[in-house]
Amino acid sequence: METLALVGAVVGAVLALTGAGGGVLAVPLLVFATGLTVQQAAPLALLAVGVAAGTGAWLGWREGVLRYRAAALVGGLGLLSAPLGVWLAQRLPQAPLLLGFAAVMLLTARRMARRDPVRDGSERGDDRPCHLDPTEGRLRWTAPCFRVLAATGVAVGLVGGLLGVGGGFVIVPALTRATDLDTRSVTTTSLGAVALSAVGGLAGALQFGQLDAGQALVFSGAAILALLLGRRVAGQLPSRTLRRLFAAVCVLVAVLLLWRVLRG
Repeated sequence: METLALVGAVVGAVLALTGAGGGVLAVPLLVFATGLTVQQAAPLALLAVGVAAGTGAWLGWREGVLRYRAAALVGGLGLLSAPLGVWLAQRLPQAPLLLGFAAVMLLTARRMARRDPVRDGSERGDDRPCHLDPTEGRLRWTAPCFRVLAATGVAVGLVGGLLGVGGGFVIVPALTRATDLDTRSVTTTSLGAVALSAVGGLAGALQFGQLDAGQALVFSGAAILALLLGRRVAGQLPSRTLRRLFAAVCVLVAVLLLWRVLRG
């Protein structure tokens, strides 16, 4: 149980500092540290990430930085498509799932190392499909904006259900490219969408009987506590250093996953 709590704390801290990536680390760490299979670890990761993300989104809503309509669209479609990902995960062997994790982690590391995944709101471009109305503080909903965010939601749900990841590593870059939201809004909106999408994955996991209540309580509790503590120090730490450190950890874990697959 101590190992579960430690991994949960890491997941919560990553979510607090980046708004993304907690679920990417959660399943590989659980697989290596506890010996769980991907199918067993994925529901635990989804629950911890979902509850921790929901906590962060609620705090962001109180602060007025959560764009709840965008979070509802992305997360709602993710909720609907996640059970299909869970269904696929139950029918795939370990090796392809581990390879999928390695690819996701390398992609996440690349994005984190190249540039800030959430750009400052001052860098605005007229070619983005979603723009914030400065008078109302809400996104202007257009057909292109809806299509981009809807596609993101479906992709997040499928990947989340299949691999047990929250999907923040997809949502944050998507919101950054498609909207002119500032850093706090992107991060908090991502957390809201992750929380909703995780519900669908958990429903699928419960259907297959893959969630242990005791393990879930310990893991999720540690994640929430670490997220609350991490929010207090997130603004005081250099984001560039955090990104590079997280990218390095992702590469290391991806290499370990590949080694495990090759070892058989």
